[in-house]
Amino acid sequence: MIQKTVYLDNAATTRVNPLVVEAMNPYFNEFYANPSSLHQKGREARLAIEKAREQVASLLGADPKEIIFTSGGTESDNLAIFGTAYANRSKGNHIITSQIEHHAVLNSCHQLEKQGYEVTYLPVDSAGAVVTKELEKAIKKETILVTIMHSNNEVGTIQPLDEIAGICASKRALLHTDAVQSVGKIRFNLQKSKINLLSLTAHKFYGPKGVGVLYIRKGTKINPLQVGGHHEFRRRAGTENTPGIIGLAKAMDLAYKEMDATNKRMIELRDRLREELSNKIDEIKINGNIEKWLPHILNISFNYVEGESILLNLDSSGICVSSGSACSSESLEPSHVLSAMHVPVEIAHGAIRFSLGRETTKEEIDFTIETVAGVIKRLREMSPLYKKREA
Repeated sequence: MIQKTVYLDNAATTRVNPLVVEAMNPYFNEFYANPSSLHQKGREARLAIEKAREQVASLLGADPKEIIFTSGGTESDNLAIFGTAYANRSKGNHIITSQIEHHAVLNSCHQLEKQGYEVTYLPVDSAGAVVTKELEKAIKKETILVTIMHSNNEVGTIQPLDEIAGICASKRALLHTDAVQSVGKIRFNLQKSKINLLSLTAHKFYGPKGVGVLYIRKGTKINPLQVGGHHEFRRRAGTENTPGIIGLAKAMDLAYKEMDATNKRMIELRDRLREELSNKIDEIKINGNIEKWLPHILNISFNYVEGESILLNLDSSGICVSSGSACSSESLEPSHVLSAMHVPVEIAHGAIRFSLGRETTKEEIDFTIETVAGVIKRLREMSPLYKKREA
């Protein structure tokens, strides 16, 4: 019987902060009116949404009118990519992205290719960072959009976005960044940046699922994908998710207030996990850029064993981890991120992503270290590849 559960899959989703739940509750039963209604109850809901919009804008260094509430990261990515592609079609049909983007971005680009757009998929180096020289070579007069994630969801590598933004601005190409994993761990000042569009979602920083934001810099030409009413400055039709929006703003505010202390703790625990596993287990590979990566993600390949077997064995011991992005967890193919980083297939298949959170404890990390070491030992004893290597 499992005695405890250690949740180390916070990059997939996080537990909602109880203070966020408390802030949301009144908007289910007391301030429940449609925020587009003109009566008092409607005005109360509208006022709460606009206060939340101002709060999010302030934290991002943006103007409130640049904040569009959506249903989450996937919708934000879709709106940014399709919306700008359609709105700027007369200027060109070329889009640039990277090989390691989230599927919400990659599949949007694949869909645009079917509609006659040209898409360039930039390579990354062995640490998972976009090669900016390749961007400089790829960008051209017909390039209307560059979409590069701020940090990678599988290996945690932070991209050289300031340099990328400078290149895009010099060529007058719009820049969108999927910052889903970054917001709540890294501070942004969008007014001082050259980013045109930025996506985020609440459930990555202890807020509710089903609500996100697309930042759209003033003057950025974009077509709505949903048609209907006048909601969200006519950028995203549909009655607003008032409780979700309140929860997003509250979660974001708390994450920013706790950011420095939480990041410090997570870095210490992540590094302890990395160092102890490296000491106890031979032939492992740390995937990502350990000089510039997110504080909560650690991706490790364990040679001679399958990631799925590791995951299932850890799950039976009460440890929740991932073998990659949650959105592709049912695939038996090696991670497209690790493949783009030129990690050999047999090593990529043994990759596990540990992602820490604000509630992760030293005791949980120590339990994980001992459990992982035991699991890898058992699995390697059954592995013909490991036995062959010993022979």
